[in-house]
Amino acid sequence: MAGQAPPPTDDAAVPDPQAIADAVRDAMWPRDRASQALGMAVSAIGPGTATLTMTVRADMLNGHGSCHGGLITALADSCFAFACNAANELTVASGFSVDIVAPAFEGDRLTAIGRERHRSNRTGVYDVEVSNQHGRRIALFRGQSYAMKGRAVVEGLPLPAAPARRTGAA
Repeated sequence: MAGQAPPPTDDAAVPDPQAIADAVRDAMWPRDRASQALGMAVSAIGPGTATLTMTVRADMLNGHGSCHGGLITALADSCFAFACNAANELTVASGFSVDIVAPAFEGDRLTAIGRERHRSNRTGVYDVEVSNQHGRRIALFRGQSYAMKGRAVVEGLPLPAAPARRTGAA
């Protein structure tokens, strides 16, 4: 009949990727005591992306008076974790590399922005850039992820679809 809305489809019941990413953040954050202890905050999350912040405290300084590189790396690693789990498939780090390109100092507000660069059936590559409140780049981080196929971060939400397989010569 004219004027009536079409019946709901099964797609209407499936949360959109942003809602899934939000649910993953809400499930992971209460359990992430390390990130909380370092004063980090998740300021944004989306499909394959995350943004975390951390203010450098006096107890984070090394013997040279700058932020300990391991703590800058911890911020980038936490950002990587939220980005690579945002699709609701339990994903862990299989490795990473980090380049500290400038020092951070007490009072600096560091922002880590992570982005998915590649995701296949079980593995992914993510880049995280850490900068200070002035936009100065502090560190570049590249993480490799490994997905635990079929294991959800948030039970009851859909798992990501398998990436399309390529056929033929590339």
